[in-house]
Amino acid sequence: QVQLVESGGGLVQTGSSLRLSCAASVRTFSLYTVGWFRQAPGKEREVVTAISRNGGSTYYADSVKGRFTISRDNAKNTVYLQMNSLKPEDAADYYCAASNALLRSGNYYGTQVRDYDYWGQGTQVTVSS
Repeated sequence: QVQLVESGGGLVQTGSSLRLSCAASVRTFSLYTVGWFRQAPGKEREVVTAISRNGGSTYYADSVKGRFTISRDNAKNTVYLQMNSLKPEDAADYYCAASNALLRSGNYYGTQVRDYDYWGQGTQVTVSS
């Protein structure tokens, strides 16, 4: 069983930055693809970004391209989400998710909720205008 713990959320002003972290409990974290999703009140959970197990491939939703950056440090079993130029519409609960990608190419990443088996508890991001 993989446990994921997000941290780094908070209340910021429009235009500010935040860095979210997702720490995983599994020693073979380098085998896992990881995604960040967000869910605002009354809306469905949506993918924000994802990264392959080798870190060589990434995906970004159009709404965050150029502002958000995903990265991973497999030695620390941690994935980061650097969020710059935050907008009020970025406000949501942010979740990291992971799935074992051993049987997939090193550049595989998932972009759907159903692609992931393990989820963190979420961290709230609030952006004031």
